[in-house]
Amino acid sequence: MEPQPEARDLRVLIVMGAEGTEEYGKRYREEVQMWEEMCRKAGVELQTIGVSPQQEQEQKQKENEKTDAVLLQEALKTLSAKPAQPLWVVLIGHGTFDGRDARFNLRGPDIMAPELAGWMKPFTGPVACIQTASASSPFLKALAGPNRVLISATKSADEVFYTRFGQFFVKAISGSDEADLDRDQQVSLLEAFLWSSKQVDRFFETEQRLATEHALLEDNGDGIGTRAQAFQGVRLAEAPPEGKTPEGLLARQWSLLLSDADAQLTEAQRTKRDALEREMEALKAKRKELGDDAYYSKLEALLLEISRIYDATEKDT
Repeated sequence: MEPQPEARDLRVLIVMGAEGTEEYGKRYREEVQMWEEMCRKAGVELQTIGVSPQQEQEQKQKENEKTDAVLLQEALKTLSAKPAQPLWVVLIGHGTFDGRDARFNLRGPDIMAPELAGWMKPFTGPVACIQTASASSPFLKALAGPNRVLISATKSADEVFYTRFGQFFVKAISGSDEADLDRDQQVSLLEAFLWSSKQVDRFFETEQRLATEHALLEDNGDGIGTRAQAFQGVRLAEAPPEGKTPEGLLARQWSLLLSDADAQLTEAQRTKRDALEREMEALKAKRKELGDDAYYSKLEALLLEISRIYDATEKDT
């Protein structure tokens, strides 16, 4: 029997929207199954809405059948009882835009970005939302906030055609060697975003078709997404304007499947290590202002704190 992974604090909520056609439904169900398999392998709490035949049958038997929008709202309300606990929300399906409002299409009433933002407002801990549908970019601005990683399959609400980004993203986040750009034996949200964006571009180039989707990532809280082309490796090619946090710092630290080294750390240790690494990044941006002596002194102090975290793990083992 395969050993069970140690349970993590991370919770994952997968929402599959309306299928549209049998062909799309098959693709979406395959994505959901891959996410479910990886979540079980990662040892994270998982809930799925919109795809389970048993769930659909149970709903039909109820006198007052609940729509998927209501189920999503209720699920988030239940999860918000632990607002500081990490949460990933994955939206798989179609999106539409009527010129004013962008919607994620569900079985029954659709949901708009402001609605989802309201339901997720109580969450104060690490939150990721991977919106893989068409017309998905407005969800970035609506959901933006501190300690959040937001990914959309499109750069605008006008990109309303079927998106392929989600198919590549789930393969990447599942631990694809190709997507592990920094070779640390795990695939972060940033790496999955970068690799999937590249695969989408390659698809349209190979098919000699005009690209109809351009993914965005937002994790500095400003609500303005960044394209994959802005990154060189796992870092921005150009420094952001003074006073603005670089895009990608959080996304670079969050992974579904952990490397053996990270799996040996506790949730608290990983959180502390990540915070120290972000302090290092902020320190690098102030090097000229501080001068070399002060810079290296502060850098050494941060590196020592990080080394103590790993030292403590080695002693425990």
